Amino acid sequence: LHLICIILFLTQCQSSNNADNQKDEKLLKSSEALPEVQFSSVDSTKHIVRYDPKGMDIVSRISAPKGFQRTGSSESSFAAFLRKLPLKESGTKVKYYDGSEKEMSRTYLDVIDLPIGKKNLHQCADAVIRLRADYLRDQGKEEAIHFNFTNGFRLDYSNWKRGQRVKVAGNKAFWTEGGSASNSSENFWAYLETVFMYAGTLSLEKELKSTQLSEMKVGDVFIQGGSPGHAVIVIDMAINPETDQKVFMLAQSYMPAQELHILLNPTNEILGPWYDLDFEGNLETPEWTFRSSDLKSF
Repeated sequence: LHLICIILFLTQCQSSNNADNQKDEKLLKSSEALPEVQFSSVDSTKHIVRYDPKGMDIVSRISAPKGFQRTGSSESSFAAFLRKLPLKESGTKVKYYDGSEKEMSRTYLDVIDLPIGKKNLHQCADAVIRLRADYLRDQGKEEAIHFNFTNGFRLDYSNWKRGQRVKVAGNKAFWTEGGSASNSSENFWAYLETVFMYAGTLSLEKELKSTQLSEMKVGDVFIQGGSPGHAVIVIDMAINPETDQKVFMLAQSYMPAQELHILLNPTNEILGPWYDLDFEGNLETPEWTFRSSDLKSF
């Protein structure tokens, strides 16, 4: 890959409080073209991150920082699936479910090229759910696709594709007959949108297992259940073999429903899309603050 300039034009999500608005304004004032994306390690040595706009997935477009190597993954792993996610053309803006575009701010670097439907459903936890479901279906593991509604009801795709459907009455849900048996892409998406409608950060947080930062792997999720809560997914990791220092990359959707996008690090511009695993205190992302204890695994 060859060194180029990255103009970090980014979008701004709707902030949940005035503090977020002030943070975004501060980031906007510093939004300038950088001669190169650099990474500052603990010893203040600068490592260049190379960016190739012609690359069509994460690995071919965004390099690991100089001196770092991407962590290993088998071809059939969730990590390999995430790293191969298709990217839209460099400089493309994130679109909402209704086709409108987010205003520019210093939030993201690239947009993941996956359809999100035309309903206001594909939000933060939903995006994580669809990535996991897409991966399992891609691997032929459809019997393992199941997610819980907020009320605890478990929606199995194996039942759905056989023609069963779900009826919701008040706070209760139950299976019913009447659907068409199909494993088509359209039927799979209808299943996902049903999950999106009745699941969220509260339910997904309960389904996932807590994990330590030292055990982080690609595919893990930072999540806070709530109304609203938020969730972001680890889509890449790299390690410096000499120091064992690790960095990671995050992607998210947000509210209202919008396309998945790769986040920038708002606390250190020269890291670009990489975050240092040895962060102190809270993990600051462009639109949410997480705690280290919020890291969970499938």
